[in-house]
Amino acid sequence: MKLAYFVHDLADPAVTRRVRMLVAGGAEPVVLGFRRTETAPETVAGVPAIDLGRTYDARMGQRAKATALAALGAGRFRDVLAGAEVVVGRTLEALAVAEAARTLCGLKARLVYECLDIHRLMLGEGTKSRAMRAVERALMRRADLLVVSSPAFLDHYFRPRQGVGTTLPLETLLVENKPLELDGAHPAKRPPPPAGPPWRVGWMGAIRCRKSLDILTDIATRRPDLLEVRIHGRPAYTEFADFDAQVAAAPGVQFLGPYTAQELPAIYGDVHFSWAFDYMEEGLNSAWLLPNRLYEAPRYGAVPVALASVETGRYLARRGVGVRLDDPRDLEAFLERLTPAAYARLRAEVDAVPAADLMADEADCRRLVEAFSRRGEIPLQPSFDPAEPYRAEAV
Repeated sequence: MKLAYFVHDLADPAVTRRVRMLVAGGAEPVVLGFRRTETAPETVAGVPAIDLGRTYDARMGQRAKATALAALGAGRFRDVLAGAEVVVGRTLEALAVAEAARTLCGLKARLVYECLDIHRLMLGEGTKSRAMRAVERALMRRADLLVVSSPAFLDHYFRPRQGVGTTLPLETLLVENKPLELDGAHPAKRPPPPAGPPWRVGWMGAIRCRKSLDILTDIATRRPDLLEVRIHGRPAYTEFADFDAQVAAAPGVQFLGPYTAQELPAIYGDVHFSWAFDYMEEGLNSAWLLPNRLYEAPRYGAVPVALASVETGRYLARRGVGVRLDDPRDLEAFLERLTPAAYARLRAEVDAVPAADLMADEADCRRLVEAFSRRGEIPLQPSFDPAEPYRAEAV
């Protein structure tokens, strides 16, 4: 099955993971997308990539202009997209270009909207926010499937704000942000660092929360005997006053840069705990998301620490694993009370979670491609509630 995959950032590791899933599931993807880097990658997961131009974080006007230009010129991809049975847009801007390409290239293809975050702009009551929601609704009326990474996106936004399931009939599917393990390669967990202070906390993935950085650097600076911090990932520098200077000034805090999927066992195996707090869009997207690190941490041996009152904390509570705090500043008091025996129990709970609940394999890839290509019930079962499997909804 030929599939056209339009994305917001060709260099995003999550895009690479999804393309790998599509290939492993039997699809023949064509990847087209914007980029946030100076140069565009020539391939994504071995698939040739078509560059739609550069866009920038926190510059919505520039991104809107780039999206409009790409959509208006999408007819030039007629030969590249010929025969595509499915067209996927990952994020709203990519969906706009994907639908324009589907129309201008005369494709009789299913349209899939993949939404992995709800931007704060979509939730306001001003003119821009209302206009963005109207654009999204118009595009979703033409779509066949909505894919989300957290059930809370449906409960708190798509159903009450956009009418999915009532005024907007649209099939929906949950695909969690699990790490991908193919070819039977299931890396063993590393032994944890010696249990005892200083306790080591890892912050992995999209580094975009100023409040988290403030809390971690404050505790590490005041209590180097208690806490060390390892930061791995891609900082959103627009969200921080001076990320590099703040890290450099905090003893025991290290920023170790981006990483590949192959490095996940090593970076999680090097820490006791994984930081799963996010306040970038407090009370909104940050309260609803289920991030990569929520699955990666227990899969590779780190104990996740999250806010009890948000979706990440509720996920951990349902699983009976991890540390759920009422306030992230409680980390200091928690670590002061923590004993090696108590940590061993936390680690044992993490190790007891079935691997299938924390990672995606070839069977999941095949089910995903099947879900993208057809209507009807889609048996792609997530791990958040095994007693009541969440399935695609033909609403």
